[in-house]
Amino acid sequence: MPRCPGPGPAWKTRLCRGPPPWLWPLKRPRHSFPALAAWWGQNLPLVTVVLSPFSPCLSWKRMAGIFFLPFISSGFAPRFKQEENFMLGRAHPSPPRVSAVPPSPLPNPLSLSTFFPSPAPSRFNWSHLTPLELKNRSVGLGTESTGRGKPHFTLEGHKFLIFGGSIHYFRVPREYWRDRLLKLKACGFNTVTTYVPWNLHEPERGKFDFSGNLDLEAFVLMAAEIGLWVILRPGPYICSEMDLGGLPSWLLQDPRLLLRTTNKSFIEAVEKYFDHLIPRVIPLQYRQGGPVIAVQVENEYGSFNKDKTYMPYLHKALLRRGIVELLLTSDGEKHVLSGHTKGVLAAINLQKLHQDTFNQLHKVQVFLDETMIGILNENNKDLHIPELRDCRYLRILVENQGRVNFSWQIQNEQKGITGSVSINNSSLEGFTIYSLEMKMSFFERLRSATWKPVPDSHQGPAFYRGTLKAGPSPKDTFLSLLNWNYGFVFINGRNLGRYWNIGPQKTLFLPGVWLHPEDNEVILFEKMMNGSDIKSTDKPTL
Repeated sequence: MPRCPGPGPAWKTRLCRGPPPWLWPLKRPRHSFPALAAWWGQNLPLVTVVLSPFSPCLSWKRMAGIFFLPFISSGFAPRFKQEENFMLGRAHPSPPRVSAVPPSPLPNPLSLSTFFPSPAPSRFNWSHLTPLELKNRSVGLGTESTGRGKPHFTLEGHKFLIFGGSIHYFRVPREYWRDRLLKLKACGFNTVTTYVPWNLHEPERGKFDFSGNLDLEAFVLMAAEIGLWVILRPGPYICSEMDLGGLPSWLLQDPRLLLRTTNKSFIEAVEKYFDHLIPRVIPLQYRQGGPVIAVQVENEYGSFNKDKTYMPYLHKALLRRGIVELLLTSDGEKHVLSGHTKGVLAAINLQKLHQDTFNQLHKVQVFLDETMIGILNENNKDLHIPELRDCRYLRILVENQGRVNFSWQIQNEQKGITGSVSINNSSLEGFTIYSLEMKMSFFERLRSATWKPVPDSHQGPAFYRGTLKAGPSPKDTFLSLLNWNYGFVFINGRNLGRYWNIGPQKTLFLPGVWLHPEDNEVILFEKMMNGSDIKSTDKPTL
């Protein structure tokens, strides 16, 4: 039977959003590029065109090719006059969508559609240009032009075509890395690209984590073992639909710090982060025998563009630490020149971008002693408090529902009680404030709390604990919490994500590799009113 302690005093939470992403279905493009190799679904945020490093304008004649999230090439491949020269490889086609159902661990038929060029002349044979086959290395990824408006990539002096897609190591259980990389390879790709999230690698100032699911080096080396080249996007800002665009939120504790500028406080934090990150990348570079053929400088800075000296600073910071492979920037078509920096390959995102927005970035529950008296949010900032006849405890629970990840608004994304709290225009002071970060260490302390039997109905925030029994070889499954209201689920200390009875998602993906044979600890943090049943199912409701 689940048990729960009663609600505590002032609480706030910092939690990750949603399940890890899986491979997106590919679809046939409506564009007329002559030798289109592959196309991801429309909902992916980026499609990029690469220009020569010193292109003064957005001239189609100066494009070196199209690549990046996904990598799509036209200028590098042999030109074909008719569409019949493409061969369609297809299994179970479906319209583009995000699926929380992970593909099976073995390479069964995938819900993917892709286009491959017909057999090309021998000069376009790139089979020997793989991390395992290419032993003698002296010239990394570069660009050349025939002088007739046909620029192309080269690798070790050979014409090279980049077929790439993204797998973010920090969003996929480590035990599934090999499976996902093999699936990417099986689709015909030769390159994987990934962001590097600063906020996860330095969750607290000065405390760095490159272990477990954040073991960047292990992921990159595994990609090389499988035969994939790697393009890294280390930020420091990455966007990636992450809280604050991947910047650690503790940066906002300093009111003088200006994000994504050469502000002294921000630069000092970036320098310390790069001092830990870049030495890990150096031996993974192409010319060191590794698979990293390119590194991106920041991400889409042209749309931010607050400091003209910022991008040149980052460029030099990477070079100074020993990055020798091809450097590139990535920006929208209207911002490519303002985001580009001299000596770095410019890339254009052709597909329309969207930014995460949240209707309610704070959600506040107010309690008198143990009784909830109302909810505050950005649209309702006042609350009636009943007449008090004696001394009472005012308790406020603030939920951080996420920070915007794009635009200049990231500068003002402090969370918690960021202003005054008053009753009848009288400011209240002397609050004891603490956070519930809900990490592994937090749950270790929580287990020593005094747990109580669960009543039939309990209103207000509380933790609930139960046991999920699994067989000797646990498989991937989904959790259904149909009669619960709003909260978060943790299995053996791992955050599965947020549930909410208004939907649209009714189930949460639970990787089988996170389960133990026999007993597994389930902890729910329910904010409104408890339910009674938690069920596992092999069919998701999304």
